[in-house]
Amino acid sequence: MISRRSILLTFAIATLFGGGLPDKRELAGRLSAEELAAADPDHDGTLTADEYLAVVEQRFNAANPDKDGTLDARELNTHEGRALLRLLR
Repeated sequence: MISRRSILLTFAIATLFGGGLPDKRELAGRLSAEELAAADPDHDGTLTADEYLAVVEQRFNAANPDKDGTLDARELNTHEGRALLRLLR
């Protein structure tokens, strides 16, 4: 299971090395323009930690059809699982 701490660490690294909150340029290849717009309720073009966590949670839930709270290799190898891994890289 992916911990909230590891997700926040990924976010912090992106924020630190990106010079601020992740924006559409830094999230390119991880989120489509439509996904970024949906994840950005204040429409400032960046994602806060809470907004980022919400997207990660949505992708995790989509990749976890049996709702057991863990992702196995089969689930990670689905379209949804690969989308989650792309977001977390």
